[in-house]
Amino acid sequence: MRQALRDLRRRLQAFERPRAPERMPVRIGRRRIYVLPTAFGLFYGVLVLAMVLGALNYNNNPALMLALLLGASGLASLIAAHLQLSGLQAEALSAEPVAAGELLWLRLSLAARDGRRRRGLRGDLDGASAFTGTGEDGTAELTLPVPTRRRGWLEPGRLRLSTTQPLGLARAWTRIWPRQQLLVYPRAEAHPPPLPDSGGDSEHSRVHPLGEEPHQLRAYRSGDAPRAIAWKHSARRDSLVVREYERALQQDVLLDWNALRALPYEARISRLAAWVDLAEREGRRYRLRLPGQPQLGPGRGLEHHHACLRALALLPDA
Repeated sequence: MRQALRDLRRRLQAFERPRAPERMPVRIGRRRIYVLPTAFGLFYGVLVLAMVLGALNYNNNPALMLALLLGASGLASLIAAHLQLSGLQAEALSAEPVAAGELLWLRLSLAARDGRRRRGLRGDLDGASAFTGTGEDGTAELTLPVPTRRRGWLEPGRLRLSTTQPLGLARAWTRIWPRQQLLVYPRAEAHPPPLPDSGGDSEHSRVHPLGEEPHQLRAYRSGDAPRAIAWKHSARRDSLVVREYERALQQDVLLDWNALRALPYEARISRLAAWVDLAEREGRRYRLRLPGQPQLGPGRGLEHHHACLRALALLPDA
């Protein structure tokens, strides 16, 4: 029975507006808002109808007036629920990329430009729900967890925005179908091997202020950090001298797609994604070489990390 009701509901949703993805921002007009009584609203209606019949049967004018007032309040709640959504605007849809298999936290920004505050707004998407309401500035934000199953672009689908305010007698709802796609990174290998040998030569070094080994002493120059001054040697020479350090040179790490021919297609992507994360954590400069694409890097940092994972996520299916 429940499955039949779900199938019927899905078929009816095909007739709801919008019927195609739409660009953001989206203004919610009155023609795309639907209103129906809730279960409590149906019970309320039956109760008012019984009061009307009883008042007419016994010719009780005060009871009839009370029943009519309650009925008018119920009808007014239908209009009030409609006005909670009418004029609301969906400003933007955003989410931080996550690896496949993790929850992607979808953020929907709402705004009420007419100055009326909205309360009890509920968002529903794939079984997940969240509640919000506009503040004094007329803005609100819904945050919904969306499960991810595969890498690449994710289409969020049709999001339902509803409310039962102010009395809970009626539910007003509308659909928002953003055209925007969200990026899902590939799932990284759980226990990857160490990074490929970069060919670094520990016998060669260069002067670096953050090096580990002392290199030489030199005369103080304007702008040198006070912590670099060798005070004992300066006292012996009656002049300031600065201690320099050296750091072993390392070449950039090359993450090459063709070097992993023994692995299946998706396993290669998972291995490279894990190596990108590992190189970033270790502060190494790395390059990513993928088939049919220009080489990325060398580099490191947030932008380079995102560019590499994006390229891996958007590789065509095997």
